Amino acid sequence: MGWTAAVVALGALQYQQQGAMGKANQASYNAKGEALDNQAVQIEKQKDFDISQFNKEFRKLVGAETVAIYKSGVTKEGTALRIARQNAEEAQLQRNTITYNSQIAVNQKKYEADTARYQGSMAKAAAKQAQLKTITSTVTSAYTMNTNNSLLGQQQSQATRLQLNSYYPGDYGTF
Repeated sequence: MGWTAAVVALGALQYQQQGAMGKANQASYNAKGEALDNQAVQIEKQKDFDISQFNKEFRKLVGAETVAIYKSGVTKEGTALRIARQNAEEAQLQRNTITYNSQIAVNQKKYEADTARYQGSMAKAAAKQAQLKTITSTVTSAYTMNTNNSLLGQQQSQATRLQLNSYYPGDYGTF
């Protein structure tokens, strides 16, 4: 019976370790997902900063352009107006490009974060599956050991009876 208890104890220990590993792996992947979410937020903040900086530089450009136009004695009509409108359109296109590129980067980070969390769930599920396998093999081993011990005991008692019968033949009955 001692070996059976040892097998069961080792199985229980292995079960606990597998559960702990599953939780640790899931926590690690969840932390990775959290970090990636934070990166997505930082990309959004960087986008806002980049647009703000672009707008600041664009205002400087428009101011310098306006001063140059008035210095040259040209009024804001005709070619000067077309240039100003084209610059404004280009500025909006640049803002849209900054926004689009940052949104792609944010979506990528969110996808990576979701993937990390999914991997964490899968690690936890794999640990649960390993725990079930451990339970099954431990129970099987314990049952097999008890069955073998029982059969061994039966074989030993039968051998003892045969031995007793050969020592004490006939008159004493059979054992």
